Amino acid sequence: MNNVIEMLNIRKEFPGVVANDDITLKVEQGEIHAILGENGAGKSTLMSILFGLYHPDRGIIRIRGKEVTITNPNDANDLGIGMVHQHFQLIHNFTVTENIILGKEGSFILDEKAASEKIRELSKKYELDIDPDMIIEDISVGMQQRVEILKMLYRNADILIFDEPTAVLTPQEIDDLMQIMKNLAQEGKSIILITHKLDEIKAVAKRCTIIRRGKMIKVVDVATTSEEEMAALMVGRQVNFKVEKRPAQPGKPVLEVKDLCVMNSKKVLGLKHFNLTIHEGEIIGLAGVDGNGQTELIEAITGLRPIESGKVLISGKDITNLPIRDRNEAGIGHIPEDRQKHGLVLSSSLIDNISIKEYYHEPFSHNGILNKDYMAKYAKDVVEKFDVRGGLGINAQAGKLSGGNKQKAIVGREITADPKLLIAVQPTRGLDVGAIEYIHKQIVAHRDAGNAVLLVSLELDEIFNLSDSIAVVSSGELMNIVKTSETDEHAVGLMMAGITSKETKK
Repeated sequence: MNNVIEMLNIRKEFPGVVANDDITLKVEQGEIHAILGENGAGKSTLMSILFGLYHPDRGIIRIRGKEVTITNPNDANDLGIGMVHQHFQLIHNFTVTENIILGKEGSFILDEKAASEKIRELSKKYELDIDPDMIIEDISVGMQQRVEILKMLYRNADILIFDEPTAVLTPQEIDDLMQIMKNLAQEGKSIILITHKLDEIKAVAKRCTIIRRGKMIKVVDVATTSEEEMAALMVGRQVNFKVEKRPAQPGKPVLEVKDLCVMNSKKVLGLKHFNLTIHEGEIIGLAGVDGNGQTELIEAITGLRPIESGKVLISGKDITNLPIRDRNEAGIGHIPEDRQKHGLVLSSSLIDNISIKEYYHEPFSHNGILNKDYMAKYAKDVVEKFDVRGGLGINAQAGKLSGGNKQKAIVGREITADPKLLIAVQPTRGLDVGAIEYIHKQIVAHRDAGNAVLLVSLELDEIFNLSDSIAVVSSGELMNIVKTSETDEHAVGLMMAGITSKETKK
């Protein structure tokens, strides 16, 4: 067996938590090897040790049979190890070329033209389709990830680490990335894929190391192990992939969107004469290819974007021109698409983040003085109920949590506040199957308590699993609203592409 990576008996401890407890990982030459584990199981910590961001408290690392000490990412780069982080490390107003050569400029004289040509050749060889002269802020998230891959290849890396690489990608971008990984492996690159998505592991990986609460549980052969078996090994119990819910019992209208027109970031109409009503006790799923008006709709409802014309009502109250706090007071809860930018104050504690929408009124404060004891108890209840893991508990700095635990903190905060309208945008992005099962149950329970839910997801199976009805959007226009029980993914897919027929129209 030709192991290019051997991490033997690795231990890493942080205050209050053992992140890696005697973990061994072996990866063969040219293999795509998956690491599967719950949010906070220790996957990213293990890879951060391999990339030199953390130092192990105990254990041995061998690269190509030779024992090594990796003290920083430069050491990792010198050993041919590259890493694409969950949140990309790119400067948005730099070109692709400038980002790739940053820190690897070489001699005193910078030959940007030669670097650009090398990047173009690498892009062509690995079918990445990247223009070296493009500005980062002008390209899609999927393309930005390809820039991160090119950055590794430019540095001659042949061990490639992908940390939750599909968390922010569209379904088509995910398919493209899976093919890119296969191409890289065929070229002899060794790939470590950290993911929660079992279908992706089945699609590309040869073997999978499963970690639970910092311990290695098992290494499985992916081809002969079912998704259900891998899920059970990951969370320590059987996982129900199907959401159990009774038929909806709609009551009064909660959200009414009337003839709404909203500009997008390019100052053209991103949402055109849009109409939507969601009732008490109802989940409406918004389905569409990313960038077809979903962001404009959500930001118009929540007050993050101005409305050109039309109205938004909550329980009959016109909130079209109200400030964000007044909209929250009217009963809106919002799980945002970008947890880093709009979901959390990363430099603040979990206590402050969980109380951030409530702090100015009783019982969170009295006469302008914060009730710290109540805030701590409230945060502790949310953290325990939604299994938010961080070494310092409610005192943990939000920015120090793993991506999945950040997500659970936001979901827990918004659902616990019991809003009349819960706007859930990609609510399970970056979560493991056990957490997804739990969050889905909580969303259904919120509906069953008589509230309205607007679910926005790029995962069609999530839309079908949770929604009572599906509103399909294409090019900023509402194509149709169909009952989930009376349609299928093919029909919805056609509408997402802007195709309707007499049978699918209302």
